[in-house]
Amino acid sequence: MARESGGVRYNESGLPVEPVYGPRALAGWDPRERLGEPGAYPFTRGVYPSMYTGRPWTMRQYAGFGTARESNARYRQLIAHGTTGLSVAFDLPTQMGHDSDAPIASGEIGKVGVAIDSVEDMRELFDGIPLDRVSTSMTINAPAAVLLLLYQLVAEESGVTGDQLSGTIQNDVLKEYIARGTYIFPPAPSLRLVADTFRYCRAEIPKWNTISISGYHMAEAGASPAQEIAFTLSNGIEYVRTALAAGMAVDDFAPRLSFFFVSRTTLLEEVAKFRAARRMWARLMREDFGARDPRSQMLRFHTQTAGVQLTAQQPEVNLVRVAVQGLAAVLGGTQSLHTNSFDEALALPTDTSARLALRTQQVLAYETDVTATVDPFAGSYAVESMTDDLEAAATELMVYIDELGGAVAAIEHGFQKGEIERNAYRIAQETDAGERIVVGVNRFRLDEEAPYEPLRVDPAIEARQAARLATLRAGRDRTAVTAALTALRQTAEGTGNVLYPMREALRARATVGEVCQTLREVWGSYLPTEAF
Repeated sequence: MARESGGVRYNESGLPVEPVYGPRALAGWDPRERLGEPGAYPFTRGVYPSMYTGRPWTMRQYAGFGTARESNARYRQLIAHGTTGLSVAFDLPTQMGHDSDAPIASGEIGKVGVAIDSVEDMRELFDGIPLDRVSTSMTINAPAAVLLLLYQLVAEESGVTGDQLSGTIQNDVLKEYIARGTYIFPPAPSLRLVADTFRYCRAEIPKWNTISISGYHMAEAGASPAQEIAFTLSNGIEYVRTALAAGMAVDDFAPRLSFFFVSRTTLLEEVAKFRAARRMWARLMREDFGARDPRSQMLRFHTQTAGVQLTAQQPEVNLVRVAVQGLAAVLGGTQSLHTNSFDEALALPTDTSARLALRTQQVLAYETDVTATVDPFAGSYAVESMTDDLEAAATELMVYIDELGGAVAAIEHGFQKGEIERNAYRIAQETDAGERIVVGVNRFRLDEEAPYEPLRVDPAIEARQAARLATLRAGRDRTAVTAALTALRQTAEGTGNVLYPMREALRARATVGEVCQTLREVWGSYLPTEAF
């Protein structure tokens, strides 16, 4: 529970929670309108008729650190332990489109994810992993198209065609301007790149989820559940409008849209949040954008447990938090799930902690009864009332964003960022005042914490990556690389789809940094001190 004040309890969105819910909470409530059937409009009860009764959700573990070789070893371990989908973390230079030997990248190589500079690194990252049988999610935004093309090239080398690949790229640059900061280009060319990726994947990688519209990072920055829904769906509307303006039909691209949410310890509100978001998106797509394909109306989403709620104090307690958060995601109907490791507030996960995080999902899937029935909270006085309340609160925020001119215009006004910062400040004040209990931090503390030995990244990897880049540049056909980058520049200056010349540049062994720098020279870079 977020806090208690004056005898009234409030949830994370600041909405009051009644001590008892009964029939009056749902007076006039029509289950046919508000619920429907599982797998049918408005998808409140889930996007598929059978949900987990047929098979569990996809169990992903977000991993990547150091070099491609080290990360490949971790992926193989996770697959051996039962992971059914990979989720790749990239280091900060890769996320920002810089090569590992760039001066700006110094000190950051392999720190928060794996360093990927070229097709050779991507080849090593997925060595021995059957890309036609493993679904891969890549948490990458501004250079998402670049990393996707590297993945496709490596798959082709092993005989796997584009139509056999499945997975997701995050590719959600709007939330970067709001909450996270790993943007490269200004909004207009960034949105063009998103639309080009939609078109490219429809033709070349048809089973790929072309974007994962993310509320997770906004929630980690301090957004409430209502804000998380509102700001995420508003960004989704902006992407749909961009694709339509580029001449695409809604049912040609909308089935491949996906979403990414956080799951907190406030289990009931989180379940309500997921259900409200599904219902809202279905109505938006059908009523506002005229989507007729049911797949276009489905809000399919990945969930990650709340990193921001992990504590460095008594880190073993995070095992309990993650189990509750994972259960909330499952009861809310997620399509895939990553459970954080208990030690992530301290350092990169160890092999043991990563395995425990996966085992948490496996216990939920195989030892509990949550996979026995679809949407067990349907008709609950409390959860249905909370679902309606969250929908109303999120809708109010979305109406205001629309009045400002949409998500990009609201970003220009600093609206979403300001709202998130105010909510984060409120959370900090409540925690400091003891109104919000955090076990081990402001209540039930220990006089002395147990020692912990974190996983550390070898600082020598920076030199090794630089050496790999030097070898790559010395051994490639420089004329072919120059010609390919020139073709990319010319397409970026025009209106063609940049992914096709980008793919050929990467095939010629151009680096991630060289490709992104070529686009920077045409499109420019966004600087936070500038007005949009």
